[in-house]
Amino acid sequence: MQRNEYQYISDLDLLNRYHADHDKQWLGILLERYTLLLLGVCMKYLKNEEEAKDAVQQIFLKALSELEKYPVTYPKSWLYKVACNHCLMKLRNARINVPISDTAGLNEEQPDTSEVRAREINLNLLEESLAELNPEQQTCITLFYLRKKSYQDICNHTGYSLLQVKSHIQNGKRNLKMIMEKKKQKLNGRLE
Repeated sequence: MQRNEYQYISDLDLLNRYHADHDKQWLGILLERYTLLLLGVCMKYLKNEEEAKDAVQQIFLKALSELEKYPVTYPKSWLYKVACNHCLMKLRNARINVPISDTAGLNEEQPDTSEVRAREINLNLLEESLAELNPEQQTCITLFYLRKKSYQDICNHTGYSLLQVKSHIQNGKRNLKMIMEKKKQKLNGRLE
């Protein structure tokens, strides 16, 4: 069976099918849908392609284990959060294990903590907003901006025409901006 046959089945339906017959093929299809999103999240945090690929595999293993035990209503958001948490824990553990001699070079030129926090908030908003785009726009935006793929590479990877790729990128970029602006307004409303 080809995976494209299942593109019209919703994430929740895939999970329901898995829970009904315990066939892990359904989870495989679901996870495959979000491989690029998860890789993009991991690349953002880990800044290393091999580490990011390893992290995605670990996230898949965790997802397979957790999805068997607990009901998940929004798989895409849940996977996104699992990826963020996994990477943050990995970075935290790496910082804890840094020898004291490696921190001797740190000085006052480190970025202001409020600046770092603002950047982190913007990156989180971007990730959350990216997760809300439709799959076509999300895939094209991720491949073009995060994976630095050309239009032709994206056409080859997705099977979309050049016109479709350009359209998904243009519309995705516009939608991403609108979603982020709404999220920023909500966030600013909570902070006031």
